[in-house]
Amino acid sequence: MTDVDQNAKRSFLFLLGSGREGGNTEALAREAAAQLPSGVRQTWLRLSDYPLPPFEDLRHSEDRTFAPPAGNEKLLLDATLDATDLVIASPVYWYSVSASTKLYLDYWVNWLSLPELSFRDRMRGSTLWAVAASSNEDRTIAEPLLGTLRSSAAYMGMRWGGGLLGSGTRPGAVLEDAGAVAEAKGFF
Repeated sequence: MTDVDQNAKRSFLFLLGSGREGGNTEALAREAAAQLPSGVRQTWLRLSDYPLPPFEDLRHSEDRTFAPPAGNEKLLLDATLDATDLVIASPVYWYSVSASTKLYLDYWVNWLSLPELSFRDRMRGSTLWAVAASSNEDRTIAEPLLGTLRSSAAYMGMRWGGGLLGSGTRPGAVLEDAGAVAEAKGFF
């Protein structure tokens, strides 16, 4: 199989978890994505554009009736299952992922509980990546965020692609982080 054939089969889903449009995390993710070969499909979804209701864990309730995903949940589920590569682009908020990113991941619990979805089987073998920006230059501050996503990948049988971290406070400042921009060039 040629590289062109390989690339045509890859499908990246970028889930933007920032509370700000066009922020540093998104800028860093777009810098990395610009390096992908032209045959690789890219889908970009801003989680704030597809809000989910508060998560309700029904796994141990007496009435274990899980409603089939609908609306924004169905859209996010379908996009997730359609991707070979899932990129969580979340700023470091209080040492972890943003609230909208965490809520999206919480929904995985219900998707795992719907046998007809075969969610874990369908996610197995895909790759989970992280892109994050923080106002702190100390990259160890992102370890809880990276640990959350790395552990999620392991639990699901996904490959862990790694984390791309940058530093910047005002929008666009991450592009002044020469180390992060250089790493973005070969991240994927």
